[in-house]
Amino acid sequence: MALKIGITCYPTYGGSGVVATELGLELAERGHEIHFISYAQPIRLTEPHPNIHYHEVDVSRYPLFDYPPYDLALATRMAEVSELYDLDLLHVHYAIPHSVSALLARQMLAAKPRRQKLPFVTTLHGTDITLVGLDRSYLPITRFSIEQSDGVTAISRYLQERTRREFDIRNHIEVIHNFVNCKVYSRKADWQEQRKEYAPNGERILKFLTAYASKYRLSCCSSATGQTAHALSGSQCKKVFMMMFCFWVNRTRFTKNWV
Repeated sequence: MALKIGITCYPTYGGSGVVATELGLELAERGHEIHFISYAQPIRLTEPHPNIHYHEVDVSRYPLFDYPPYDLALATRMAEVSELYDLDLLHVHYAIPHSVSALLARQMLAAKPRRQKLPFVTTLHGTDITLVGLDRSYLPITRFSIEQSDGVTAISRYLQERTRREFDIRNHIEVIHNFVNCKVYSRKADWQEQRKEYAPNGERILKFLTAYASKYRLSCCSSATGQTAHALSGSQCKKVFMMMFCFWVNRTRFTKNWV
């Protein structure tokens, strides 16, 4: 049975937005009707699809607000889209503030004459729990919104256990690991020729990809990557070519070094 699913994520290069968009694309291919609800079109949403719809969240720029209340605007938009298209489910990626907005949207629809039921699933991706969520300003509301979710998933067993321990969450948290669509991302026939561009003498190649932000402590990541590269270097391979891809919001920074 085809479902009508609303998906909310951060539309930038971060992993949560990429996973959410790729999931929506695959669900659309399988015949489900997908509605992306966010303040901008997700970067991976590049081509039109008959089963995919995008709904922009309009955030007020009223001078009174030093910090525009995106979470409230998002909740309103979620409720509007859900009512207009009769959505079966909301799937929100990254708990803050998306799970809170989904909870408000669910309560808004339940209070209307139709008493529409709108379940929502929250997917935890990492820093929404390990960094942002543990901030005193956000911990209570993050815990509450997770507990009120109709379903909760995490991208790793570590994150599942960390959420249970730090937030004292008693809900079931299903582990669904991040994925790669091997039908799309696969080696091309001329991959050996492309490899020679970076490693003409058969050197090993080590790639490191990350969202470029201070929260990831890139200096530590770079050091660890360098140590790994040195560990890989052996008698059969005297050099390792390290490529670091650092993604910014609107551009990609590419660096490469011999180690």
